[in-house]
Amino acid sequence: MSNRTPSDIDTLADDYTRSLADLSPVLATEIGLSGYDHLMGETGPEVHDAIADLNRDTLTKLATLTPRDEVDRVTVAAMNERLGLDLELHVAGEQFRDLNNIASPLQGFRDIFDVMPTDTEEHWSNIASRLAGVPQAVTGYLACLREGVRRGELPPALQVREGIAQAAELAEPETSFFTTFHRESDQSEALSADLTRAGEAAAESYGLLAEFLRELEADAPADDAAGRERYQLWSRTFLGAAVDLDETYEWGLDELARVSAEQDAVIEAIAGPGAGIDDAVRVLDGDPARKLHGTKALQEWMQRTADEAIGELNGVHFDIPEQMRRIECMIAPTQNGGIYYTGPSDDFSRPGRMWWSVPPGVEEFNTWREKTTVYHEGVPGHHLQIGQAVYNRDELNLWRRLVCWVSGHGEGWALYSERLMEEFGYMDDLGDKLGLLDGQRMRATRVVLDIGVHLGKRAPQQYGGGTWNADKAWELLKANVNMDEKFLRFELNRYLGWPGQAPSYKIGQRLWEQVRAEAAEQAGDDFSLKAFHTKALNLGSLPLSVLREAVLAG
Repeated sequence: MSNRTPSDIDTLADDYTRSLADLSPVLATEIGLSGYDHLMGETGPEVHDAIADLNRDTLTKLATLTPRDEVDRVTVAAMNERLGLDLELHVAGEQFRDLNNIASPLQGFRDIFDVMPTDTEEHWSNIASRLAGVPQAVTGYLACLREGVRRGELPPALQVREGIAQAAELAEPETSFFTTFHRESDQSEALSADLTRAGEAAAESYGLLAEFLRELEADAPADDAAGRERYQLWSRTFLGAAVDLDETYEWGLDELARVSAEQDAVIEAIAGPGAGIDDAVRVLDGDPARKLHGTKALQEWMQRTADEAIGELNGVHFDIPEQMRRIECMIAPTQNGGIYYTGPSDDFSRPGRMWWSVPPGVEEFNTWREKTTVYHEGVPGHHLQIGQAVYNRDELNLWRRLVCWVSGHGEGWALYSERLMEEFGYMDDLGDKLGLLDGQRMRATRVVLDIGVHLGKRAPQQYGGGTWNADKAWELLKANVNMDEKFLRFELNRYLGWPGQAPSYKIGQRLWEQVRAEAAEQAGDDFSLKAFHTKALNLGSLPLSVLREAVLAG
């Protein structure tokens, strides 16, 4: 690492980050900035306007500054792209219909408590204070949704129904997360009373949210499709690059066929000629060596697999700094079936963590399905990628290290990392290889489904022909994704309500592979894969268009 002196552009980016944290304390906690954990913050239309004003002011100031070096040039390009897109979304009024089944304020007000520390009384005091702010946050969110009603810009009916169910669950006084998650904590009588009161008030506010959504459902549009104009904006947001959506749809169909054929060959090797996916799954699930019993065994296996990857890849394929050689594998307090990663705090006092949210009643796990997931979330996936950016404080300002996150860059890298582990020889076991391909096939399916439904593309005849809709998308998923029907339905609803996000994984992987190929062609015999990865990861998360320019520069 260099001992680079921060520039005026770095100072502006740092100032922007702190101002953004003041306006969004929840974001500050998510990215690991200390001093904000006791605050929930405002969430109504006024704070969205304030953030837009901050973005405009920052872009105006940025235009007056001259980049001092390549680091500055990348920062300028990335901030212009990211903040500019934020302004486009704001002008489009997307904040007024922000509701889906996985990543909207409804979930965010609850999920932030998962990443808050709970080791000391001060930590629990922060939690009590933030918990007490949930009703005000819900009030602000309701004001945004009401403005959407006034404008005639409502979330689709399906997402409203999903929101009703989730809000109602969080509103139940006896079982709500808000009233139960702190019951086992050993706190003073006064603090326990504060937590109880705040939790009850938070649950009550979610009851008001559920009541509003029930009223909204009657007027919400039945059509799930975002339409081309909105979809193009969201696709650029999630990728940090503009792609030809029609060409990408056709590529998605071809990629799905290619991965399916690759998977069929592995299925035949596992279960014999003429076998199907169900036959291969029975063979693998029947192997005791591939089975884990209980969440404790799952957590230990996750930790062991992640630690082994770090130990074996370090010094060979990557140079992993000491602070990043620690990852904590956790069973999440939620129970929705998701697997995800949360990055380290700025000072690494909170390590990077891989979370597994195990549904109620699930006690058996099959390692062949999930080894590739550990590489996706851990090393060389998100932990290496996000941790490297946090670590590279000598070159990257606060915004570059902690705030700038582009789904296509991050999720594309994680999918690329899964294939990278195959390239390194870690997926030679046929069961692990099937798990890898199962995930790749699902991500290719998402490209077809997401673009197909939201742009009203023509569906292949095998899925009903005509224009894509939710029913045809369901048939596509069932034919290509080996997943429990309940999880599969959740996934479909996610894609229908979060346009452009799901394809960013596979399209991001495609763009990462294209950048690598271009870098290799440019360097010729001097190309080093390790050096390519080091250069790319040291840049932090970037819009993929900016990543390409930065990697190929010089």
